[in-house]
Amino acid sequence: MVLLWLSLAAPASAGIVDQVRMSLAQSNFSAAEAELSSYRGQQGVTPEYLEAYSWMGRAALDAQELDQAAAYAKQTKSLVLEQLKVRTLDAEPHLPMALGAALEVQAQVMVARGQRTQAVALLQTALQTYGNTSIRARLQKNLNLLSLQGKPAPALKDVQFLGTKPPALAQLKGSPVLLFFWAHWCGDCKAEAPIITQLRSEFASNGLVVIGPTQLYGYTAQVEHAAAADELAYIDAVRHRFYGGLLDMPVPISKYNFDTYGASTTPTLVLLDRTGKVAMYHPGALRYQELRAEIEKVVQ
Repeated sequence: MVLLWLSLAAPASAGIVDQVRMSLAQSNFSAAEAELSSYRGQQGVTPEYLEAYSWMGRAALDAQELDQAAAYAKQTKSLVLEQLKVRTLDAEPHLPMALGAALEVQAQVMVARGQRTQAVALLQTALQTYGNTSIRARLQKNLNLLSLQGKPAPALKDVQFLGTKPPALAQLKGSPVLLFFWAHWCGDCKAEAPIITQLRSEFASNGLVVIGPTQLYGYTAQVEHAAAADELAYIDAVRHRFYGGLLDMPVPISKYNFDTYGASTTPTLVLLDRTGKVAMYHPGALRYQELRAEIEKVVQ
């Protein structure tokens, strides 16, 4: 599934992004088009409009309307590039969301049409162009989905770490490894922790190793702009409160790891086989049975 829908009841003060998403959640493309047309007539093509418009491509892709999805993505990208003539991509939050979505949809449409090589080339080119912007991790995630499986896992780096010192992945060859990318603010990560705790216990005799990379975000639940030391202390507090079964899990802390693995979705789960190659790359949470089935494949 591509779309993450909001509840169907839109608040009275909903902006154009929420309005469009509400209509698309009900598969009402005509209502979404009408809302976009009305907004554009009153406000023009704003970054917020472009983020809302980018949802049209995502919805069309989710409905397997590939021609429509490609057309929406192409138009979104074209309009974003017009905006980038007078502003930088990360000057505000809507443009990167729109451009990231457009490139993602374009790549996924290519894959659906059997053009995987072209999709990889598109994402690689986009990474060269936008590698120093906020959409880098999103682009890397999509590239990894297409090209990382079956390849040697990229090395991890740690600026700091919590728990035991993380071993180099090269030292773990011979053992199956689960990389559990998480964030201190991530509710899905907290829900995934008991599943990973249980599976680690079940497959301990098979040598399963779990490593939990995370990174600093510059804030905590209480402080909008937190110093690195304060955020690190907060991460450790979250770890003790919500990850009690994984306190001995090495936690390397580095933005590099998230960028390299494209972990723009948390949790991101990456499973390595005994040769150190990526057997599974999955942005998002997995249920117990789903993750167990994947681990069984690499512990043989």
